[in-house]
Amino acid sequence: MAKTTPEQNKAVALEAFDTLFNKRDYAAAERLWSDHYIQHSAHIAPGRDGLFNLVRALPDTARYENHLMVAEGDYVIAHGRFSGIGRPAAWIAADVIRFEDGKLAEHWDVLQDEATQAESASGLPMFGERFPA
Repeated sequence: MAKTTPEQNKAVALEAFDTLFNKRDYAAAERLWSDHYIQHSAHIAPGRDGLFNLVRALPDTARYENHLMVAEGDYVIAHGRFSGIGRPAAWIAADVIRFEDGKLAEHWDVLQDEATQAESASGLPMFGERFPA
């Protein structure tokens, strides 16, 4: 079993999300996600194929942007935005990823529609420094 550092895991997570969601390079993404990938999301079918098929079904405008990643041991939490996904609002996500042998092995997510400035009780954006256009 290959042991990776939290910093290496963060770099792989960022590369994996960019490769799959932004570049749609499924062959390269297969090298980053485990063959035995476990998906805990309520809206994604099981396994790596479930995730890849979801991305294949998204509009070409779909994009992932990362704002923050934290890591400890074999776990990474990514705070990001999924935009252009065919919904009225982008999704702001907290993705929890477990790594095994340097690959994404297991995933949980927490998703919320991105609030506009008019919808934000706090008056602060949910992602980055600005509200969505």
